[in-house]
Amino acid sequence: MIKHLSLKAYGKINLGLDVLRRREDGYHEVRMVMQTVGLYDRIDLVRKDAPGIVVETNLHYLPANENNLAWKAASLLMEEFRVKEGVQIRLRKFLPVAAGMAGGSSDAAAVLFGVNKMFGLGLTRRQLMERGVAIGADVPYCVLRGTALSEGIGEILTPLPPVPQCQVLIAKPGVSVSTRFVYEHLKADQLRPDQHPDIDGMLEAIRRGDLYGIAGCLGNALETVTIPAYPVIGQIKEQMMERGSIGCLMSGSGPTVFGLFSSPRAAADAYEAFRYGPGRELARQVYLTSFYTPRKQEEA
Repeated sequence: MIKHLSLKAYGKINLGLDVLRRREDGYHEVRMVMQTVGLYDRIDLVRKDAPGIVVETNLHYLPANENNLAWKAASLLMEEFRVKEGVQIRLRKFLPVAAGMAGGSSDAAAVLFGVNKMFGLGLTRRQLMERGVAIGADVPYCVLRGTALSEGIGEILTPLPPVPQCQVLIAKPGVSVSTRFVYEHLKADQLRPDQHPDIDGMLEAIRRGDLYGIAGCLGNALETVTIPAYPVIGQIKEQMMERGSIGCLMSGSGPTVFGLFSSPRAAADAYEAFRYGPGRELARQVYLTSFYTPRKQEEA
């Protein structure tokens, strides 16, 4: 019997994000290239004899009830399989919150995996992904992880070859962006051709293992809404390019910006500039990491 599990919930960035159309059900049809990075939240699951779900977090402003995606993930499986015991979820957040890095979705994905393993539910990874979409569109990808093409509303996933490694500088300004606000103000049918990222070109570059080709195809249709509303995002991108990034982009609906660096020295210098130099006025949280590639048989 498993009494305790320690899990890592990895964040993601979007190497490409295109919005094709608004569907009749209100969701948007997207075509995205998703990539896991080496930043993660830590989650501990503790099995309890008493029924119920208890969530503890290290951030006072995060919900510790049914409004937390980690709670929803545990509830979804425990109700379906009529688990009579309880679980305590200890969540230590390190990923930026409301930042376009799927932190909440990744927490939910880790809990799905953990509850499945802890209580011996016997679900495959694919079955966890199928259930995860009921919690959020990014959850299936966060169960899969790695490099993937995401289509539909985000639930149709095609694994891709691992991308070449490089340094990834992540900077989040001191603003929060509502995903709902961005999509409500996006006019997908009015985007110019040049405002749609070259997803096919990105896929070709990934299959060739061409880091510079990948950097040249970075694009996010949501920048057309988010950057005019929050100009600091554009300023961070400019600073990264000036400091040697081979390509930078806003992740998701923002406001986080990431830059790809082929030079470790340039990446380190850029990190220092955003942490302690002139860039510190633009970014509240700064991280230097790399791409994360899960092993084929990796469980968590």
